[in-house]
Amino acid sequence: MKKSHLFSLVFFYLLLVSVSCDVIHDSCDKAAKGDPNIKFDFCVSSFEGNPKAKTATGVADLVKVAIETAMANATSTGLIISKLLDNKTLDTYARNCLEDCSELYSGAGSSIQSGGKAFEGKDYGTANAEISSAMDAPDTCEEQFKEKKGYVSPLTKENNNFFQLLAIVLSFMNLVPK
Repeated sequence: MKKSHLFSLVFFYLLLVSVSCDVIHDSCDKAAKGDPNIKFDFCVSSFEGNPKAKTATGVADLVKVAIETAMANATSTGLIISKLLDNKTLDTYARNCLEDCSELYSGAGSSIQSGGKAFEGKDYGTANAEISSAMDAPDTCEEQFKEKKGYVSPLTKENNNFFQLLAIVLSFMNLVPK
């Protein structure tokens, strides 16, 4: 009798893992096909290692995980900016750009939080607007460095990843049945 219970638990666990893997792959596939800013491999790798994503049973669950992931990324990028600003040899232009980027990412974090709350309350229009406004941060940050000849953004990778994560959030939100 105990072996049958153990077998049932193992079977249920494998079924759950299989379903969540399908949800991640299916959602990322639809997102990548629907938005040229989203790379399928980046999308999948952003969620496969996340325990909350592994237990997702639908795209709505993934939206919540995607919002948390984007928020963590904004915070992480803010810390990278702070470390770059610790460099005493930065010239004024680079320092000003980084300070602006810091403010942009802080504002983006607030927008993501508001968007997450709106999504939880099923206010999808507000959620979409808030997440969309956060997408300005990586673009504006990146463009600031390009305005002056000879400057290269030290945040290109972070800006690209953050933009893509936000695009994933928006794409997933559009997949949620209303």
